[in-house]
Order: sequence, then C-alpha cells, then structure tokens
Amino acid sequence: MDNRFVSFILREMTEVKRLERVLGIYADVTEPEGAGEKVHAKIVGKAIEKGGERFGASPDTIKDLFRDPYMRKGFAVIIRSIAEYGITVPQRLIAPFMIVWDFTEQCNLKCRHCYANATPHPAPDELSLEGKLNVVDQLDEAGVAAISFSGGEPLINKDFWKVAEYAASKGFYISVATNGTLISEKAAKRLKEVGVRYVEVSLDGPNAEIHDRFRGAERAFERAVKGIENARGAGLSTGIATAVTHYNLDKIPEMIELGRRLRVDRFIVFNFIPTGKGKDMVKEDLDPDEREELMGYLYDEWKRGEMQIFCTCPAYARVSIARKEGKVSPTHFAEMEIPEEFGGAAKALTEFIGGCGAGRIYCSIEHNGDIQPCVFMPIRIGNAREDGFVNVWKNSGVLNKLRDRDAENYAGHTCAFRYVCGGCRARAYAYYGDILAPDPGCIIMGREWERIKSLSDEKEA
Repeated sequence: MDNRFVSFILREMTEVKRLERVLGIYADVTEPEGAGEKVHAKIVGKAIEKGGERFGASPDTIKDLFRDPYMRKGFAVIIRSIAEYGITVPQRLIAPFMIVWDFTEQCNLKCRHCYANATPHPAPDELSLEGKLNVVDQLDEAGVAAISFSGGEPLINKDFWKVAEYAASKGFYISVATNGTLISEKAAKRLKEVGVRYVEVSLDGPNAEIHDRFRGAERAFERAVKGIENARGAGLSTGIATAVTHYNLDKIPEMIELGRRLRVDRFIVFNFIPTGKGKDMVKEDLDPDEREELMGYLYDEWKRGEMQIFCTCPAYARVSIARKEGKVSPTHFAEMEIPEEFGGAAKALTEFIGGCGAGRIYCSIEHNGDIQPCVFMPIRIGNAREDGFVNVWKNSGVLNKLRDRDAENYAGHTCAFRYVCGGCRARAYAYYGDILAPDPGCIIMGREWERIKSLSDEKEA
C-alpha cells in the first residue's frame, strides 16, 4: 500500500463503495464504467497480489475470493483504513467487519445467563421496519461486511425476514444466532432463500436434562438439535455456541462430540460475561487456570479437523500462536492455517486483527438502534437513527479508548501479547466497571482474580 501509485488512487477513493466496485472489476464480476476504473482496478489488484505472495496466495485464489461481495466489502474496509490511518497494530478501521444486531428483546425461552434480559414481548422502543431498513443502508454505506442477527430470538420477530433478505441483497454476509427451536424444515428453507449463510444455535449441554434446565423450557434441547439438522438439510452452514461455566465445563468433550455427530461446521465456546441475567450466576465463572486449560483442550480438538473450534476469549489467539502448529485463530470468528515458511506473516496478521474486537473490528446495535462496543458491554455510545452510525464509529470517545493498546491507562499496555489479545474488555467492564481495567480471566493477570475473590468473600462476610 506504500506504492505511490496505489496510495494516490486510494486517496482518490474517499468512499469505500467505490473501492468495492474496483475490487469487483478486478475480479471480473463488475463492468467498469470507463478506462479510469480499469486502470485503478489493475493497480490495486497488483498491489493486493503482491501482498498475497507473503501468505502463499495466488492471483487466481485472490480473484476467486473477491467474487464474493462479502469479501470485497471486507477488503475494501481494510484497504481504505490503511489509506486513512496507515498501518497500525491492531489495525484501526473506518468501519467494523461485523455488526451483531440484537434485533429484538423478544424471546420464547427464559435462559439463566441471558445478557439481553429478553422477555416474551418485543420492547416498546423497538425500531420500526423503516428504521431497521435504514440501519441496513447505513451499514452498507459505511462498508460493514457482515451482519449477525441475534436477540432475544430474531426468528420470532415479524420484521426479521424482510430485513435479512434486504441485507443479503446488499452483499452482506448474513448469519443468525438463535436458540434453534423455531427452525422447522420450512423455516430452514426460507432462511436459505432470503440469503442467510450461517446459523449458530446455542446449546448449554449435550442432553435435554442440562440444556432444558438452563433454558427454562421443556423440549428446548430436542427442538434445538432438530433445528440444526433442518438448517444443515437446507444447505446452510451451521454451528453450535455454548457459554461455558462451572455448570457445564465438564460436559465440553461430550458437546464437541455432539457437534461432530451433527456435522456442524463450527463449535464456538463463549467467554462467560456476568452481565444481564448472568450477574446472578457470577460464581459460576471459570478461574484463569480453568480457562487456560479449556483453551488448550479446544485447540487440541481443533487440530483434529472435521470442524472449526473457536473461543471468544481473546487469549485463544495467544494460545494458538504459542503452539506454533500452523492453525491460528486471530479472532473468535476466523481461522488461518499458514505453512511454516509463512509463520512470521501469521503473527503479523494476528496482531493486525488484534484479539478482542470490541469497538475495533465489531460492535453491536440494539433493538432500538443504540450502538454498543460489544453485546456484553452495555454502554450506549450513540444511536444509529439519531446520531448516524459512521459518526458514532469514528468519533466515540469510548471506542477510541478501546483502540489504543499502548495507552498508559490500558491494562496490560506493556504485555507482550497486547496486540494479539488485549484482554476481554467486556469482562473488565463487568468486574471493574472500567473498559480499560485488567481482564481478571487472563492467566497472566492471575492476581486480579484472587483480588476479586477476596473482595467477594469480604462482602459475603
């Protein structure tokens, strides 16, 4: 990107949508409107191919990637961000890669650990259909690449299908985080038809006894498993998500085997955050040693193949790099498998992406348009409808604090893994009320966990 011709062209492309077009022209899926666009596409394409050499990626491989509008969106954001801010570690972005949209507070279950405090009814301040479509337009103009619909239970909402289909038509990668109980064969086919590509179903245990008790509803496990099978049958990519606590820690091996039997594509362990209803079960949280052992086990299972195995704890990136075995998880929704000769590039890319993504590579939007750094970090930093998404993303003081890992008041700013991991900022906020505080779940911060335990014991006494 330091090439003077490339830099000049990127400065000319002030809008990320223009760069998306150029990448489409390079990939031979978009017709150029003039000779200028052709030239721009050739120069930018050659620059990307040069960078791809460092990761062993051929020009044909790169072009194939860019035939997917989602990949064009993602790379356009990266390239425009480098043009705007230069190379930073972690990289500062002009827009997040992904938005988790808590589409509604309405839900048909009563989960013990619900961060959203979901209810059987939609919230009175939920956005109208017009408001939701406007949010999609804003995210498209900003350059966001992926939208994950969550809740509450998104599939219960009357507007979900129209909004999901509209978002897919804009080229977003669309995923749905769901309890799975509403995915009938008909619903699964409809998800595929409207453009959803990935369905992630929450399970808290490998059997009905554990899962149903945690979810507060009979037959929740049976219906969730059937939902996964229906989604797979419709040709959707599928995953299982589980929040690990003392309640189900010893059941993780059985759950991974369940995932293999169901032939899901991904098994993802969520870093339990004591927020929302989860505040009532804070004592069920893992200690740093338990979490470290769990991440090591997850990595070993991941190496076996068959399905991706991730963890939302940002320290998983550190664990995967330390193994030096080729597989690296730079963030909780991505994997890299890079040959040994490109190992240095893998570390560089992991630092570039930067572990904890709160307010950096992702953020959340609530049912009423409120913007938060993370779904587990209930800090209102603005509203998409009232303040404009791009304005909030660029100018929020909270987000800008989260992006500076070298600030003296950022816990762990001297840690060797601050760019790879950065600590879970939601955990820091949940335990200390401070987004820059230490992550007490980190093995390197073990003393913080002991301090929290002492304070808790004193309060009980």
